Amino acid sequence: MSEIRSRKKFNAGEFTLGVHSWLTYIFLYLPMAILVIFSFNKARINAVWTGFTFEWYKVLFNDTALAGALVNSLIVAFISTAIATVIGTLTAIAMYRYKFPGKGLFDSVLYMPIIVPDIVMGISLLSFYVFIRFTLGLVSIIIAHVAFNISFVALVVRARLHGYNKTLDEAAMDLGANPFQTFMKVTLPLILPGVVSAALIAFTLSFDDYLITSFVAGIGSTTLPIKVYSMMKFGVTPEINALSTLILFISMILILISQRLGA
Repeated sequence: MSEIRSRKKFNAGEFTLGVHSWLTYIFLYLPMAILVIFSFNKARINAVWTGFTFEWYKVLFNDTALAGALVNSLIVAFISTAIATVIGTLTAIAMYRYKFPGKGLFDSVLYMPIIVPDIVMGISLLSFYVFIRFTLGLVSIIIAHVAFNISFVALVVRARLHGYNKTLDEAAMDLGANPFQTFMKVTLPLILPGVVSAALIAFTLSFDDYLITSFVAGIGSTTLPIKVYSMMKFGVTPEINALSTLILFISMILILISQRLGA
């Protein structure tokens, strides 16, 4: 009787996984594949395939407006990732090692940027900038990205810290190392794969972000996602497909590296 029940549970789980896989293939991977294919289409209209060409990638690389937006996105992504990685890593270590009043509340607050909808965060940041009369630009975007990336970094690094052997730190200090030396020569090397993985995730989130950025961007601080959205108002062209293909390719590489390091 127990064998029959276990088989039923297994079959139900197998069915659920099968449905999930098919839905993912149909509504995620298939549209992505179509986007990639039509980025090589000769025709400017995506509805008809007229032949294979690299022309739209040439047009893409010669577009100075897109190049400027790309530079802005890279500046924001690199700076916000660096700041968020440092703060998020130190936050994760503090939350893992120490007990202090209000730790439970702080732990809950740490999840807020992940749980709160992006549109709410964007509106609240814009209201705050207006209230303090802060000029919108690349700096306002970087601050916004740091604000939501810290939580992602902290959670990834904390996952890496689970199972960490604290006696290694104690042994290093017994041998004469001070807390800073212990962190740099023992703690950091052991959690470095998790830190790099968190940094790659933060970079991907920052580079791809549109909604929050659209609220806090100022004149001359257009990022790549905002530029792409403005281009799509005139219709989806093979140039946009080519750009989306490159972004998809780079994002997939970063995520795969992140998962590899996290493992």
